[in-house]
Amino acid sequence: MQALTVTENEAGQRLDKLLAKYLNLAPKSFLYKMMRKKNITLNNKRCEGSEKLEVGDEIRLFLSDDTISKFSQSKSYPSSKAAAGQPRLDIIYEDDHLLIVNKPAGMLSQKAKDSDHSLVEEIINYLIDSKHIRIEQLRTFRPSVCNRLDRNTSGLVVAGKSLAGLQIMSEVLKDRSIHKYYQCIVSGRLTKKQVIAGFLRKDEESNQVTIYPLEVENSVPIMTEYLPLAGSDRYTLLAVTLITGRTHQIRAHLASIGHPIVGDYKYGIDSVNAWAKQTYGIRSQMLHSWKLVMPKLPEPMAALSGKEFTAPLPPAFRRMEEGEAFAFYQTLE
Repeated sequence: MQALTVTENEAGQRLDKLLAKYLNLAPKSFLYKMMRKKNITLNNKRCEGSEKLEVGDEIRLFLSDDTISKFSQSKSYPSSKAAAGQPRLDIIYEDDHLLIVNKPAGMLSQKAKDSDHSLVEEIINYLIDSKHIRIEQLRTFRPSVCNRLDRNTSGLVVAGKSLAGLQIMSEVLKDRSIHKYYQCIVSGRLTKKQVIAGFLRKDEESNQVTIYPLEVENSVPIMTEYLPLAGSDRYTLLAVTLITGRTHQIRAHLASIGHPIVGDYKYGIDSVNAWAKQTYGIRSQMLHSWKLVMPKLPEPMAALSGKEFTAPLPPAFRRMEEGEAFAFYQTLE
C-alpha cells in the first residue's frame, strides 16, 4: 500500500487526472476499476475519480509495489552539475512560485525531441539539487517554462516552480498583459522611432515565416515597434516592443523592411553574418529579451505587480558596439 498526500501543486484537479499522472502507464479502465473495488480510496472512502482534490487529501493505493512500479514511469534527471557543456542557470529572480532566468543563446527553451537538453531540464535539475522538489514529485507536477525564446535568442524566460506560478504567468503571457521588451542589432542605419505593420504567414513544415504588406491567405496581422538607441553608418542597436506576438516576428519583420538582425542565419544576410562571426565571434542572432514588466497579479503573487526585471546584454553586443564605434542616441534605464 502507498499513501499520497495532496500538496498545493496537485490540488484543484480531478482525482482521476492525478492518478493518470502518477500511474501514467495504467489504462484508464484499470484506474476506474481499482476505484470501484476500493483498491484506490480518497480520505478512506470510495471514490469515483471526478472528485476535485484539496490540499491535505489522502489518496491510498492498495496495490502491490510491483503493480505500482509496472504502471509508473518516472523520468530521471541527471544533476545539472554533470550536464556536460551546459552553462549554469543565470537566475535573475526567484521566489516560491517563480524562477526568472537569463537564457543563453544556443539553448532550447523546451525539448524538440527526447534526446535534447533544454532550459526546462536545467531548471528541474536546479530545483532538485536545491531540494525545492523531490524527484518522485515530478510524477504529478512538473515545473516548466511559461514563455519560450528561439534557441539562438537570449534573455528572460519565466518558469513556474509551483502550479500557481505556472497558471498565473501562463495566463498573463497569453492575454499579453505582461510587457516584454527586446534589444537587437540590425544591418543598416535607423534613426527614428517607428511602428511597422504587416501580415505574417507561417510555413509549419519549414518553421519559417513570410511577411506581407497586405493580407494573404492564412496570414495574421502583426505590429512591431522599434526605437533606435545607438548605431553607426552600417548597424543600429534597437529597442523593440512586440505589439503582437507571433513566431519569429521581430526577426522576420525587421528583415522585411531591409534591416535584418546581425547573426540571423534564417532571415539575415549571409555576407554580414560571416563577417560578424569572423570579426566579433558572433554565432547567433543579436536578439535579446531584455526586460519584463509585470501586470497586476493575483495572490499568491500580488507582491510582484508592477515589478520590472532586466537581463544584461550578452558580451557580443558590447564587442560590436565598441568595435563599430556606435554613437549612442539615448539610453534605457
